[in-house]
Amino acid sequence: MNRHFRPMMNFLRAAISHCHYRLSPQYFCAFHCASDPKFNSLLSDKREQLMPVNENALRVHNLLRKFTNSSNDERVEALDNCEISLTEDLVIDVLRRNHSDWNSAFQFFNWVSSVNSLSGYTPSSEAYNEILGILGKARQFEKLERLFDQMFKRGVINERSFDIVLHRYAAAHKIDDAINFFDKRNQYGLELDITAFQSLLLSLCRYKHVETAEDLFHTKKAEFQYDIKTWNIILNGWCVLRNLHETKRFWNELARSECKPDKYSYGTYINALCKSGKVSSALKLFRSMWYNNCTPDIVICNSVIDGLCFKKRVPEALVIFREMNGKGCPPNVGTYNCLIKYMCKIQRMEIALKLLTEMEEKGGECAPNDMTYIHFLTAAKNPEEVASLLQRVKQQGFKITGDMYNLVLRLYLSWNCEEHALSTWDDMSRDGTGPDQRSYTIMIHKRYEQGRIEEALEYFKEMTMKKLTPEPRTMLLVDDMKTKLEPNGSPAMFDC
Repeated sequence: MNRHFRPMMNFLRAAISHCHYRLSPQYFCAFHCASDPKFNSLLSDKREQLMPVNENALRVHNLLRKFTNSSNDERVEALDNCEISLTEDLVIDVLRRNHSDWNSAFQFFNWVSSVNSLSGYTPSSEAYNEILGILGKARQFEKLERLFDQMFKRGVINERSFDIVLHRYAAAHKIDDAINFFDKRNQYGLELDITAFQSLLLSLCRYKHVETAEDLFHTKKAEFQYDIKTWNIILNGWCVLRNLHETKRFWNELARSECKPDKYSYGTYINALCKSGKVSSALKLFRSMWYNNCTPDIVICNSVIDGLCFKKRVPEALVIFREMNGKGCPPNVGTYNCLIKYMCKIQRMEIALKLLTEMEEKGGECAPNDMTYIHFLTAAKNPEEVASLLQRVKQQGFKITGDMYNLVLRLYLSWNCEEHALSTWDDMSRDGTGPDQRSYTIMIHKRYEQGRIEEALEYFKEMTMKKLTPEPRTMLLVDDMKTKLEPNGSPAMFDC
């Protein structure tokens, strides 16, 4: 077996759960959305302070995995014997590592919450919020509700706790439960204010219950003093549903109201028009913003440029692009990427390369990112063009990403450039960007197409040893390969 099939040992993959933060609703527009999860560093106990900061959390995580199918008593006994000093950071890290295994996470949380195992540790709001999110994602609502009541008794409920539960009800399409839960805010000592109402609307709209959200919007007008943010939530909800008729209706209702459209309102409606192919209408509305003293931001400009390019109206897109600097809205990497994507698509590579050079010279907000180079890679016609681009990437000091490596791998395999493909495999391993689940999927499927079934199964075996989850289509392929090899294949080959 050559070096390309050697299993990599001690492979660890910590899955980080997404944390939901309470943000201003205006930022939940389809293209104004941003949230950054916060992660805590781990603290080791005095006995093991020389270990890496995540070593204790990893030990607990591995222990929970080992006892996944054991009884609760056996798991508790193992945790009692693991001699770990509990800290808030350690508990949160373990919960995040087990975000996809709600039962292990819940049993662990129950253990750290018990009197006999605490040694003075008491979970804070943040730890409770982590397990709330895990239970909600797994739709274990009975346990979630009991835990929330426990939080109330301990006085550790905060706004994020409430938003997590609200969000999970909406995600599970338990709309009545979400609304009833919102109405109980006062019972939990939380104010029933416009910000909380906006969170409810956001959760409903995010999971496509825009009609219900708009009904609440109209029925609750007497209770809350609406601002433009509240209008924008519903407007964006219809936009995300790609329902241009309802988006236009609500836009007209907003235009007639006392809350006049703001930049985010315009941006949402312009985006809806562009996505629906109504680029001329979007361009007209875009131009009207300047006259209404509502200067478009970079996201709106990019949306219009992308819409024009999609409709092959590239000259008009270039006019807006060149006007942006003079109108106080300088282009960024997203602007350049919109243009480069379509230039590559129509093989106007001289213009695309000129734009790339301009990006490299400007740097800062215009510096190329992985999507910039991916557009060029997608347009590459031969290995020489790929090699030339990768050399340029390295000269710019840009670290090649996993997505870029996977695209290069797929291209080399499609051109039957075996040596280049294996070299790429080694490069991504050396750089620490892979191989990942997608890399193995590409390699397994290509080997199957080439009739190299034993090699495909070797890659599959290595993939599963690294605890990477195969796609369903890959599993179907593997079953077919095992069937083909069954008469002559080695029994060890099937032990994957």
